[in-house]
Amino acid sequence: MEFTGIRALVTGGASGIGLATAQVLTGRGATVVCLDVNDPPEPLYGVRADVRDDASVRSAVARAVEHLGGLDVLVNNAGIGAQGTVEDNDDDEWRNAFEVNVFGMVRISRAALPHLRRSEHAAIVNTCSIAATAGLPSRALYSATKGAVLSLTMAMAADHVREGIRVTCVNPGTADTPWIGRLLAAAGDPEAERAALAARQPSGRLVSAEEVAAAIAYLASPLASATTGTALAVDGGMDGLRLRPEKS
Repeated sequence: MEFTGIRALVTGGASGIGLATAQVLTGRGATVVCLDVNDPPEPLYGVRADVRDDASVRSAVARAVEHLGGLDVLVNNAGIGAQGTVEDNDDDEWRNAFEVNVFGMVRISRAALPHLRRSEHAAIVNTCSIAATAGLPSRALYSATKGAVLSLTMAMAADHVREGIRVTCVNPGTADTPWIGRLLAAAGDPEAERAALAARQPSGRLVSAEEVAAAIAYLASPLASATTGTALAVDGGMDGLRLRPEKS
């Protein structure tokens, strides 16, 4: 129960990695508010906001902090996916992905920082991706946003370390989330596509939302008080391992 007394805000907390994170933090003693365009399942408490709109973000963060009585942990998890090469997405799709995945993180952090400065255990954890450190086919737009998130994380860590605010990120591999579920449902052969996604990770399977949530909880925990400016891979070895093909 290392989060007893800790107050946390989780963006994108109504589903997937965000929901799993909210549940893990709550189970370990934290008081949690989920910020999303949708409501989280009961008994989690949610505030609605569109991270593309600064006024919406500021209002929602203020309501969350009022409900919590302060803020110690921010999990910047809200994000959207994108497929295609650099030729496949038009300017509006590029703008929208950056609005959510990058500018949305900036807006939330900007609104939360004044409250985090008053905490004795302040931490920000950003959800990044393996796409920030490895070239993945047909992920140009998504990878560009996550590369920005990785750089933003390191810059924020440097900016705020002397204020007592730790900033880190997690880099999930291909996670078994609703977005991946929608991609698989749209594939010509969902089972073959799922097998291909699993096979590119040395562990041979997709990463679960709960595994990513556990990594986020570690980085957010007061027990990780010496950890900042760190990107924690949760990718089944995808980024660092180079295995030989299995013998037939």
